[in-house]
Amino acid sequence: MTMPLRGNRDFRLLWLSGLFAVLGGQMTALALPLLVLKETGSAVQAGAVGTVSVGAVLITMLPGGVMADRVERRRLMRLCDVGSLTVVTALAAAVWFGHAPMPLVLLVAAAGAVISSVYAPAVFGLMRAVVPADQMGTATARLQARSQTARLVGPLVGGALFGVHPALPFAAEALGLLLSTVCVALVRTRSKARAKAGAVFSRRELLAGLTFLWGLPYLRTVLLVFGLGMNFAFGALTFTALTAFSDGGTSGVGGGFVITCVSAGALCGALLAPRIRPDRHSRLLIVATCWTCVAAAGVMAWVGRPLVAGLMCALCMCLSTVASIGFLSKLLVVTPEEKVGRVQSAAGFLSSMVQPFGPLAGGALLTAFGARWAFALTGCVLALSALVVTFAPSTRAEPSPPREAGSADPPEPATGPSPADGDGPAAATGPDHTPAAARRAVPGD
Repeated sequence: MTMPLRGNRDFRLLWLSGLFAVLGGQMTALALPLLVLKETGSAVQAGAVGTVSVGAVLITMLPGGVMADRVERRRLMRLCDVGSLTVVTALAAAVWFGHAPMPLVLLVAAAGAVISSVYAPAVFGLMRAVVPADQMGTATARLQARSQTARLVGPLVGGALFGVHPALPFAAEALGLLLSTVCVALVRTRSKARAKAGAVFSRRELLAGLTFLWGLPYLRTVLLVFGLGMNFAFGALTFTALTAFSDGGTSGVGGGFVITCVSAGALCGALLAPRIRPDRHSRLLIVATCWTCVAAAGVMAWVGRPLVAGLMCALCMCLSTVASIGFLSKLLVVTPEEKVGRVQSAAGFLSSMVQPFGPLAGGALLTAFGARWAFALTGCVLALSALVVTFAPSTRAEPSPPREAGSADPPEPATGPSPADGDGPAAATGPDHTPAAARRAVPGD
């Protein structure tokens, strides 16, 4: 008989480890650009922190998956913990003594992004060994709920600590990373290191995850359409709403309400997911999410009120989070154990690579055509994605778990994003899945 998740010691430790890390990362995600702005007075240099982080994540994401499949994952996670703790402590000390040069800040941002690219696939792979396949959906949903809660609370706490002293948010993250390191050290489950001969970062190894995804029509179509297309269009939609309802920058109330609704919708989706077992209905949920986003764009085009836009965005994010949890859970189950790291990194790479361009497209449409037509044109892109997901034959045949994957039913530690994040949702796909650029990524972040 399978042990319930609440009795799974190793899963509880992974959950706590991620809580400490995500909460600290969300505090410093706000504090880092504020620190640069305070030190330099330049908004451009403050924005460069995010650019460096996102760029470093995208560059190192695929190599990070290779590392997660080559090295014993618990050991790799501990090394990443120590690395994160070292760079954050160095920055906290520099800020405390009143001198945090820009090169150090950028180095910390880049180092955190690189460590994130290695840590995320490692922890997903270890979770595959900790959680049985029939509990993967519930486990992913709980990780997502944890991370969404941290996203709501973390920036508020980080901002308050920064107001007391700029070094405090970084010191708080260092403490969180220390506690996370202890939790990981107490995990008993081990994953098998892949000891296959050959170059570690050969072209074959780097592309192994993408090759696996491309070879399964269901995964390929969902990632290309729901991951890339929907991420891009939903990013444009939310940015258009943020800008249009902020009265040209004169008031942040309307736009802030919309963004708050997006976060609240993601949290509601994560809390709802365990009740409906999204891993069993992933295709239906993906289709429903796509058409709900189309309807949201249409409503926002004709009803120009922040309250309506916020509620529609919350509904979209709620469904997207549930669908993403279902997709990530299926992805983890159908992937052979020795490829989990590379496949997770490849899925995250595909769904993240277009995100920076969504707000840019939304701003261009808003400038060229105004709010109503910007919403309508974005809705057309969403409708095209919805049509493909609904009628493409490849989305009707969901893949089955590999027969040789006995590790999906592990010895007795019993028991989805982002990912995914899993922010954007926990899974590696779906609207608003964002990589943890400033710091480590963990399941559900």
